[in-house]
Amino acid sequence: MRVIRPVGLLLLGALLSALLLPSAFGEEATAPTAKREALAQTDQVQGAPQRTMVLSKVTVPPGAELALHHHLGTQIARIDSGALTYTVREGSVTVRRGESDQDPQVVRTIKAGQTGRIKAGQWIVEQPSAIHQAANRGTVPVVIYLATLLRKGAPPSTPVSAPQTP
Repeated sequence: MRVIRPVGLLLLGALLSALLLPSAFGEEATAPTAKREALAQTDQVQGAPQRTMVLSKVTVPPGAELALHHHLGTQIARIDSGALTYTVREGSVTVRRGESDQDPQVVRTIKAGQTGRIKAGQWIVEQPSAIHQAANRGTVPVVIYLATLLRKGAPPSTPVSAPQTP
């Protein structure tokens, strides 16, 4: 029978820690980030000159956070799967459920200073005045489909600095 000495156990523990906890050895664990796919877009929007209409899909992995931002145009966001934790800093959004052309049901309104969960099958309309942030606090990816009408040349989202606390 082979006896494992304390030094061997110490080395084995260090090796396992390095494999399981990279940040313990100076390597930063990378935070998960959302992935945006531009599915379709056009600059030829009748009745909306100097605007771009974009259809996108965003996948937010568990643990990922979307920084404080707003959009330079109107955006409709529909959660396809998962649940998004959504915080409004300025403005408000109304969460709805159901087909938009068949009298959708209002689930709740998230006002400035409030946080709510937007679940699969629910959707919101974000106006440029809605400054917000979001996160996936769940265990499965959140998939969001977005239809956005932006000023021509505008980015999909515009970061906003968080207010300084005294």
